[in-house]
Amino acid sequence: MRYHIWTEGCQMNEADSDKLAAGLAKLGWQPAEKPEQADLAVVNTCVVRQKAEDRATGYLGHLHRLQRQREGVQPLRIAVMGCMVGPRPDDLRSRFPYVEVWTQPQAFDAILRAIAPDDDLGGEFWPQTFPEPKGPTAFVPVIHGCNKFCTYCIVPYRRGRERSRPIADVAEEVAHLTAHGVREVTLLGQTVEAYGKDLPERPDLSDLFAAIHGLPTLERIRFLTSYPKDMTDRIVRSVAELPKVCEHFNIPVQHADNDMLAAMRRGYSIEEYRGWVERIRHLVPGASLSTDVIVGFCGETENQFQRLLDFLAETRFDKVHVAAYSPRPGTIAWRSMEDTVPQAEKLRRLHAVESQQEAICAEINAALVGQTEQVLVEGIGKDGSQTGRTRGNKLVHFEGEIRPGELVDVRITQAGPWSLRGQALRTTTAGAAA
Repeated sequence: MRYHIWTEGCQMNEADSDKLAAGLAKLGWQPAEKPEQADLAVVNTCVVRQKAEDRATGYLGHLHRLQRQREGVQPLRIAVMGCMVGPRPDDLRSRFPYVEVWTQPQAFDAILRAIAPDDDLGGEFWPQTFPEPKGPTAFVPVIHGCNKFCTYCIVPYRRGRERSRPIADVAEEVAHLTAHGVREVTLLGQTVEAYGKDLPERPDLSDLFAAIHGLPTLERIRFLTSYPKDMTDRIVRSVAELPKVCEHFNIPVQHADNDMLAAMRRGYSIEEYRGWVERIRHLVPGASLSTDVIVGFCGETENQFQRLLDFLAETRFDKVHVAAYSPRPGTIAWRSMEDTVPQAEKLRRLHAVESQQEAICAEINAALVGQTEQVLVEGIGKDGSQTGRTRGNKLVHFEGEIRPGELVDVRITQAGPWSLRGQALRTTTAGAAA
């Protein structure tokens, strides 16, 4: 029997798909490259933005056509998981009656019980089920869910409240991954610095860093996504002090106007956020910072948008992920706020942020030309060159015959806003993916 998993959305969804694939493999199922070749098609969905939801529904339509074409020949079973699925999916069942299973994020059992009702899925099945690495990097969820309930966000309603994995469980998974060729792990959470607050021993993210830092073939540790109110000096100092933890912070600000932040229910002021940026840059000199922003949120005025643009120009992030607000059914904003900004104006503001940030990124990256950066080789790029990332999470294309999983010094010769190009000088570690 064969399965195909289609994944949309964040790194957490990618990790969920890999976990489900490992569970299917444990039951003897094999992956199929295309849904046309599969007995089971799983759609792992994201609805954080309207475009993501539209892609998921479009793909379900494609699967339904395949399903009808194969009636009486090779039945295609369809399952849907991820943030499209709420606790009561009755409306989804009526809209998509051809889908056999609807299940929320991490609720893998529903899919496996449908295809293997007689197998024992209890006990240690999931804690001891680790995904097989696809290369020298891997995502490792360490805390699921979110307690923040920002007014625009559907995630807490789909992924539930924050639930941390015990340190021992995370360490066991990372040890498994590194034993199978992984050299860099990214510890994942919707708000990753909230890690441990719900555990009896109250460990924090720095304790988790320390617990996996000594694994001999682990070269790098990353983490995302950060939330300003959960950050502590102890966590930031651990990034500075532990050599394997990369000096990169992804801290969504979402807006720079305090009235907008209050309307979004972000829980901090722009002054507090700015203070954390200054603290990070003081404690971790040279750290790279990225952020997320939303333009066109309910009631956003031109003056408020300009404050956001000014803040981004002042702070000079290494990367800015920008999205135009789209109402998400079920959220606080959808229930109680008016979507006042016209779509054309949302797009204008989005393009203004993109244009300004492109110029900032080009200037930041141009300063790296002539310098030598350590790069973890991830594979071959579309143009045939080697590709990998610096400790600051900058994409580098370079010439040289280096195996994936090795660390290499690369002299930067060219810089664009989104990537760098250079020449490999020498490897800095003997480790390589098996």
